[in-house]
Amino acid sequence: MDPTIPQIDWSTVMPVVIVVLTGVAALFVEMFSPRRNNNAIVGVSLAGLAIAGGYVVKQFGMADGPTFGGFILRDQLGLVLQLLLIGVCFVAFLFSEGYLREKRIAFAEFYPLALWSTSGAMLMVTTTNMLELFLGLEVLSIALYCLAGMSRQESKSEESALKYFLLGAFASAFFLMGIAYLYGSSGSLDLAGIGTAIASGKSGLQPMAVFGLGMLLVGIAFKAAFVPFHQWTPDVYQGAPTNVTGFMAAASKIAAFGALIRVLDAAVPIQANWFPAMYWICILTMTVGNLAAVVQKDVKRVLGYSSIANAGYVLVAVLAHIKAPDKVGLGTAVYFLLAYALMTLGSFAVVSLAAKGGKEGTRFSDMHGLWKRAPFAVTCLIVFLASLIGVPFTGGFVGKLLIFSDALAAGMPLLAIVLAVNSVISVYYYLGIMQATFVDDEGAVKTSHAKPGLGLNIALLACVVGVFWVAIGADGVRATLGLSAGPKPVSAQTESTTLVARGQAE
Repeated sequence: MDPTIPQIDWSTVMPVVIVVLTGVAALFVEMFSPRRNNNAIVGVSLAGLAIAGGYVVKQFGMADGPTFGGFILRDQLGLVLQLLLIGVCFVAFLFSEGYLREKRIAFAEFYPLALWSTSGAMLMVTTTNMLELFLGLEVLSIALYCLAGMSRQESKSEESALKYFLLGAFASAFFLMGIAYLYGSSGSLDLAGIGTAIASGKSGLQPMAVFGLGMLLVGIAFKAAFVPFHQWTPDVYQGAPTNVTGFMAAASKIAAFGALIRVLDAAVPIQANWFPAMYWICILTMTVGNLAAVVQKDVKRVLGYSSIANAGYVLVAVLAHIKAPDKVGLGTAVYFLLAYALMTLGSFAVVSLAAKGGKEGTRFSDMHGLWKRAPFAVTCLIVFLASLIGVPFTGGFVGKLLIFSDALAAGMPLLAIVLAVNSVISVYYYLGIMQATFVDDEGAVKTSHAKPGLGLNIALLACVVGVFWVAIGADGVRATLGLSAGPKPVSAQTESTTLVARGQAE
């Protein structure tokens, strides 16, 4: 039998291809550029990301559908998340060079590794094939393992890379085993085929499918930093270079939730088996993240636990959509991911000013006097922290309000109450970071901070404008996302894809 060559819609895969090739180009530029600076590499990387973003924008409004033999899917969710990931990488590059120079780890390999990590995340959010999902997860993760250990002269950076690698390897093993069990229960590697097989109700399929789904969710929960799979987060965030931490905190979260949404949509037929577990994981993630952050004395650890708590907030929106898809769409979850990326990247960009002359201290005391040396940066930090708290007229406030409303609309008042209580708890440690930048004592006079560069100021300005823009134009932003209530689930893709998956199952 002659092999069938799948038709490829190159417009769908082009953004990922461009990001990968940009990483290759950046690597070649590094080989021939002078060692004085990495400006040429930064320029090439930013240009490549801009072109990739343009290709994503061109696809809005095009017909949804799979390509590359069903491995790559174009839909509104994937396009929006791809654009978010490209934006995260772009902003991270704007402030990275100045930080790396001050930290004296200006290795040009940072840029291609971050680009390839972004390409892996982009694959994760644009596929319903589990092998492709695993490939994207590994490309994302392996690059991050290397980036976390970039500061080789510091033991805490090496420790963070090793801890991240070892725990990530265990999570990947769970993920692969979950794929094996799901394939065994359905005969398909595509989420549409798996959902169809599970919904068929054949005897003996569901126990294996539930077990496989549980192990698959362990792998995703590790990447999203859900409790109890969160232990790596504060240590890795503290030990990794600050620009890497900011990129990791935003990109990993977006990729993990993109994958989680598709997996849970396909697993709706066995919702009764996994929904209660995810419900309590959501409560624990919000609560543990906030309570642990209260007792921290290092700013990066505080933001690490804050990242865990915010993962719980997004999970509330996802669960509300799963429980009541006719009333609650995915727009709220994606909206909050956008606001979270702006707030988190901006906060870590300001914290990167703690690096000076090869040294970096990120304890609260190391932030003393920052308002004198970088008033614009501190003003921006106040905006980001206020948004994380949920102060009105900021993206964080609107995002939390929408999540609260979605939880009530889906009939989950307990999640809404827990979210509100945890938001109040978070006020304490966010105000602690604000206060630290304004402390003006003898120790503050001796504290050394880097001078904000042009790239950092542009990144901060972009994030501040974004935080207010998504709040003021919330309705317009959500309409642009195009993810209102009742979206077509992953399991209801084109009829041809479903028939192929069912044929594989037979």
